[in-house]
Amino acid sequence: MIRLDKTPPTDPDEVLATVSASTGRRYIGMVSLALLGLMLIYLAIVESLTAEWRLVLLALGAGVLWLTDRMLRATATRIELTPTALRASDGTVIALVSDIEGLDRSFFAFKPSNGFLVHIRTKQGNAWRPGLWWRLGRRIGVGGMTSAIQTKMMSETIAVMLAQRDMAQRDMDRTADR
Repeated sequence: MIRLDKTPPTDPDEVLATVSASTGRRYIGMVSLALLGLMLIYLAIVESLTAEWRLVLLALGAGVLWLTDRMLRATATRIELTPTALRASDGTVIALVSDIEGLDRSFFAFKPSNGFLVHIRTKQGNAWRPGLWWRLGRRIGVGGMTSAIQTKMMSETIAVMLAQRDMAQRDMDRTADR
């Protein structure tokens, strides 16, 4: 096969950039949520409340402890960018690179802390990995308990990939017009 673009072939599973939860933020988040859940349950047991309020506090405490478990499991993985996909290290495909329409890193974007927002062409199922990423329809937020340096590097890599794809498309359009 003759390659016209003079770029070396890449392995579709080669990891170009990774984003993982910062250890300090991960532990502070886990301890804070666990303490909140335990305090809510403690208040429900110790305080003299009506049965309805006692149930509400117990349900809230159990919900916060459940969220702590979800966050613990989610932040144990990392996000990987390959030439073909943005995926979690557990194998979950977050988005295909060919489906990425744009990237938003602006100050006023509705994005996670230390992160960025990805716009995709096709609507995907909603998913959430607390502290790492979320997907609502055609928007994907990457970040949260992550390092700003890692997310910036990943977003810059995605931006370069999108620019290369757009340039290749323009070149193909020009040659088709001739």
